[in-house]
Amino acid sequence: MILLLESLHSEAERLLADVAPVVRAQEPNTPPEDLGEVQAILTRGRGRIPEALMARCPRLQVVARAGAGLDNVDTAAAARRGLPVVFAPGANTDTVAEHTLALILDLSRGISRSARSVRAGRWEERAHYRGEELAGRTLGIVGFGSIGQRVARLAEAFGMRVLVAEHTERPEAASVAAAGPERIALHSLLAMADVVTLHLPATPATRGLIGAAELACMQPSALLVNTARGALIDGAALREALAAGRLGGFAADVLDGEPPAADDPLLARDDVVLTPHVASLTSATYRRLCVSTAQNVAKVLRGEPVDSRALFGRRA
Repeated sequence: MILLLESLHSEAERLLADVAPVVRAQEPNTPPEDLGEVQAILTRGRGRIPEALMARCPRLQVVARAGAGLDNVDTAAAARRGLPVVFAPGANTDTVAEHTLALILDLSRGISRSARSVRAGRWEERAHYRGEELAGRTLGIVGFGSIGQRVARLAEAFGMRVLVAEHTERPEAASVAAAGPERIALHSLLAMADVVTLHLPATPATRGLIGAAELACMQPSALLVNTARGALIDGAALREALAAGRLGGFAADVLDGEPPAADDPLLARDDVVLTPHVASLTSATYRRLCVSTAQNVAKVLRGEPVDSRALFGRRA
């Protein structure tokens, strides 16, 4: 039996059904009572796979997330139980990078703000338009994995100068270090950048990475963009900096709490652009994330070899 904590692309669900019966949770974190026959558990972004859930599945052979991050899977518990963890690193690189640039453009040019004015019949607000082109501005990238590298290439195509926070460099980025963008310390980057974009996983070391001290380093006109994980930013410090006029704008596809509360001050600000965690949900990428994950889960259940890049902690 295969347990889906969330729905997958229909093609992925059909693929799994060819291997074993598929059962779906009514809610992402409310699995069925009887899990004695479950051999695999799959989730996307909302369903969590903690050790307590694994312990309820005596026949469990594999856990998986149809996505690039694993903060909703207890990978340490899976390792203790000898369970392979399947995921899809790199599958969302292009779409998240494109979404990042879209948010940067929106903030810089006031696209959403202007569109709201037109919809409300306020065409005359063009007389008060304020916006900046990207060419000649400095982009600071915090996290230089595959998405950060793609963002750098797109930003350079717009004529931006790109800086990378040196202490966040990942091993897979080392090969581009010599010829790539300039690397400087995080606080120096924050002070120099017109736009800062975050591309790190949420780990104990990165949670709250951008807090009050880091926001204080930034120029009052600077823009902050987050398409990685909401936990990277101290939410209270962010809201305070915006309210005090110490930050030029904020755009994000992820938040410290999702969805935001109805009275969240971010929702009332013209200098904030928020999207509902959709950067990876283009039709092509959603299919690729789901199908590749399902294929690799099926391989585990059939006893076939799986590409080590799709197995957390076992990459070559």
